[in-house]
Amino acid sequence: MVVVDRILDVLALGSGESYCGEAVTHLDHALQTAALAARSGAPDALVAAALLHDIGHVLHALVPGTAGGSVHHEHIGERWLAQYLGKAVTEPIRLHVAAQRYLCALDPEYAASLSAGARECLILEGGAMSPAEVAVFVRLPWALEAVSLRRWDDAAHVARLTVPPPADYRSCIERLAHAGRRHVDGSWR
Repeated sequence: MVVVDRILDVLALGSGESYCGEAVTHLDHALQTAALAARSGAPDALVAAALLHDIGHVLHALVPGTAGGSVHHEHIGERWLAQYLGKAVTEPIRLHVAAQRYLCALDPEYAASLSAGARECLILEGGAMSPAEVAVFVRLPWALEAVSLRRWDDAAHVARLTVPPPADYRSCIERLAHAGRRHVDGSWR
């Protein structure tokens, strides 16, 4: 399926780029996040979201019209993937940065555990949520999934960890891309 090839090709472009200065690449981080989601028994859509959650970091430099840079990577990735995949994949991706802000508001130990780079990004993204923002966030569809994604994201920074390769997620993405392309009336785009 051409769509899946396109998605996996963009994901693979992160194989040579260090993830936020860490000892893993963007691709390593994506694969580790997906492996954690799969091991947790997450549904296919959330495993795909885990795999693709940071694709906006790669896209912002490649795709015309994705200005905003890595700081807004969640929106860049969500908008691009929405062409191919449904909300069960794209909404947790869109909300995973907000989920970090939410977790920082609720748990000072979580906030203290963030790396220096993550703390810098957190400041750029608005810092910990206010009580009013927390109240709004918890009522959002996909908020719970975004928090799960965030937890896997935070744990996926292990150098030289062996995890399944991108090809192992091909059939999952194919099923989700096929389902995501249906209009509400059942017609195809």
